[in-house]
Amino acid sequence: MGWFLVILLIAAIVFIVVATARFSLHPFLVLLAAAYGLGLLAGLPPSDVLGAITDGFGGTVGGIGIIIAAGTIIGVVLERSGGAQVMADAIIGVVGKARSVMAMSLTGAVVSVPVFCDSGFVILSPLARSLASRSGRSMATYAVALSMGLYATHVFVPPTPGPIAAAGELDADVGLVIVLGLLVTLPVLVTTYLFAILVGERVFIDPDGVSIDDPAAGKDKTAAEDRPQVWKAFFPILLPIVLIALNSLATAVLGDGAVAGFFQFLGDPNTALLLGVAAAFLVTARSRGPGLTQDAVMRALAVAGPIILITGAGGALGAVLRATPITDFLGDSLALASLGIFLPFLLAAALKTAQGSSTVAIVTSAAIIAPLVGSIGLDHAAGLALTTLAIGAGAMTVSHANDSFFWVVSQFSGMSTPQAYRLQTVASAVAGITGIVAIWLLSLVLG
Repeated sequence: MGWFLVILLIAAIVFIVVATARFSLHPFLVLLAAAYGLGLLAGLPPSDVLGAITDGFGGTVGGIGIIIAAGTIIGVVLERSGGAQVMADAIIGVVGKARSVMAMSLTGAVVSVPVFCDSGFVILSPLARSLASRSGRSMATYAVALSMGLYATHVFVPPTPGPIAAAGELDADVGLVIVLGLLVTLPVLVTTYLFAILVGERVFIDPDGVSIDDPAAGKDKTAAEDRPQVWKAFFPILLPIVLIALNSLATAVLGDGAVAGFFQFLGDPNTALLLGVAAAFLVTARSRGPGLTQDAVMRALAVAGPIILITGAGGALGAVLRATPITDFLGDSLALASLGIFLPFLLAAALKTAQGSSTVAIVTSAAIIAPLVGSIGLDHAAGLALTTLAIGAGAMTVSHANDSFFWVVSQFSGMSTPQAYRLQTVASAVAGITGIVAIWLLSLVLG
């Protein structure tokens, strides 16, 4: 039964690619059809299939729906007001056109320490589009650099929930995980940056063609002298990032209490992004009058709706996979092998590929590996930290159709599904393999 489920998973992936690429069916319907088909063929009772689909869809939309809508509104306001162009000009003025892709990657890595990578991509995608447009390069290059920068620290560096949960499960020293996680992040950023340059440039996606703004609204964009000041352009993006970071800091330092609760409320991604919307209206768009804000909201919601539905359908597919025994089968099969530091990596990669969520893959793998660290010789301070990171490397290998981040990146970057597999999926494989190689080398040095 176990290998039959693996075959079903492969068949579901092939179905999604063929249906969306060859027959041009909408991903929302394709993902839901795959979820129904996989669940029923896997032998789940119909009621369980329905429950998994509705819970997975509702849970995913509940977790990211407001974030996507609010982030899209910020993006449209920044584009309409000229704020996105101001940000792009400022960054290019500092780093130069030749290094703007590297700046995008590093920005993603910094932002994703306190912010979930899905939220970070939504927040920063207007900046990526503007940098691509101003530098005359493919949107694919900047999207891959940004998504992999976000992904790297998302799985390697606490206080992101996944790695900090794994460290707790394995009783690893969080400070050591942070230090070693930063060391592992560096080569991952280098290889994914090179991938973005070498492969992303070959897949040209016109950034102006994938703008979330309405091309017919070009007349609303202001002349250079009427654009917002640099600080006003950055403020709607920096405000939610700072609030989310303060949330993480307050949780770690203050624990429970009224003050911590206040920062946790403001720093919740839903609240933080909505405050970012308010900031965009107040400091960026106020001078343009109510017409800009009204049009921006209408346009943004029209764009965000399909993205939210596709992301929710991906969550439904992931929930169906989690309801099958495939997770337990892969865990049991790989746990029988004696592979040292590669065992937690392979386990997490199998679980990530099977069910989509990096956080779920990290937490599940840590629970399975925890009793085995002694038998594979990793029950010491450095070994436990490296095991945590090896799980993180596996949990980014690979991002495909059952991963909400895959659809966020593809939809906000104008990628077709085949392009997203060629770019996002392969880039995540490059990132994960680079990560485990770096971790293995560290294990040779640290014992």
